[in-house]
Amino acid sequence: MSDDGGVIDLDAAVTDARQRYADRRPNSARLAAEAATVMPGGNTRSVLHFAPFPFRVATAHGARITDVDGFTYVDLLGNYTAGLLGHSPDAVKRAVVERLEQGWSIGATHELEIELARLVCERFTSIEQVRFTNSGTEANLMAIGLAKHHTGRAGVVVFEEGYHGGVLSFAHGGSPLNVPHEFVVLPFDAVEALDAVDERVACAVVEPVQGSGGCRVASSAFLEALRRRTAEVGALLVFDEVMTSRLHPGGAQARFGITPDLTTLGKYLGGGMSFGAFGGRRSIMQAFDPAVGGPLTQAGTFNNNVVSMAAGAAAMRHVLTPEKLVAVNDRGDALRERLADLFAATGVPLATNGLGSMLQIEAPDDRWRELFFHAMVDASFYLARRGMIALSFEVTDGDLDGFCAAAEAWCLDVR
Repeated sequence: MSDDGGVIDLDAAVTDARQRYADRRPNSARLAAEAATVMPGGNTRSVLHFAPFPFRVATAHGARITDVDGFTYVDLLGNYTAGLLGHSPDAVKRAVVERLEQGWSIGATHELEIELARLVCERFTSIEQVRFTNSGTEANLMAIGLAKHHTGRAGVVVFEEGYHGGVLSFAHGGSPLNVPHEFVVLPFDAVEALDAVDERVACAVVEPVQGSGGCRVASSAFLEALRRRTAEVGALLVFDEVMTSRLHPGGAQARFGITPDLTTLGKYLGGGMSFGAFGGRRSIMQAFDPAVGGPLTQAGTFNNNVVSMAAGAAAMRHVLTPEKLVAVNDRGDALRERLADLFAATGVPLATNGLGSMLQIEAPDDRWRELFFHAMVDASFYLARRGMIALSFEVTDGDLDGFCAAAEAWCLDVR
């Protein structure tokens, strides 16, 4: 099944897959060309692009999306973990509509932010107090700034292939868009590298499972060692749980049994609306409290916008139950093992990473991953071009049976 073996010409196969895709989607092709005239790359969220062009969604309900050419897909991507609730949860819709009828963009405090803050603090034991932002990126920026203030230090430890937002990206050596903190970039999941966490470090920021980095799971030994080391040198441990909080009712920190000093949140916790949050011990968060002389302020016109507050509160009250979270993560673990067995049995050079409802399809040659992606799209299943899967509550066992059947058919065909 390699170029050398002559069984399959990967370049030709990728070209054919792209052409078949394009030929079936004239409306998306037309809109892609139109979009490129007013947006560089034809989009305003780079991760959504793939060759030859991404399809444009017309409607989305439950676990299904329909594009402008009339094709409907089972959505296995779940908006890169933000779509955990599905596309149209009734409880969230009702709460948003009710709030909109009372007005929005009010530029004042209101009761909904108290309710959502209480729900967040009750769910995550590391969070005694919380403040809201508009995204996970903002939440991580605020957490890092708070840690630097709290410790009086400048160093920020991060890990290779980590992603903490559009200006905090450490894939393949980092990004020119990164904010200019004094970063110390260490290997992920390498206990022996943690000696670099010293008295110059304000905080270490880590994803318990690296989402954009390929759903790589940190070992318990690594996270425990990082917790010990930061405590020893007086640095704060920041868990970026923007994605991983979905892995357990109390977040990945509860699943791993480790309590960070600060936690950042985002994605699905806003019920599908723009949302971010950072929180931790009261003794740290009080830097934002003028009543006790806290010197820090936090700007953000839409930090407490009523739409996100209403959606988030409804999601946490009515949709994000412990039972549903356990079930979706069990379903994800089963799917990952099922796919791994399939790839091994058929000899297709694909593998799986991940934990719970966060999965990643890996390949030694990215062309194999692209072929799998286009084959699944042809079979009416949508996942990330890079191979990421993030299950929603709305995806059923029947949907996953269909996905595995389509994957098996493709594996047998290419074999």
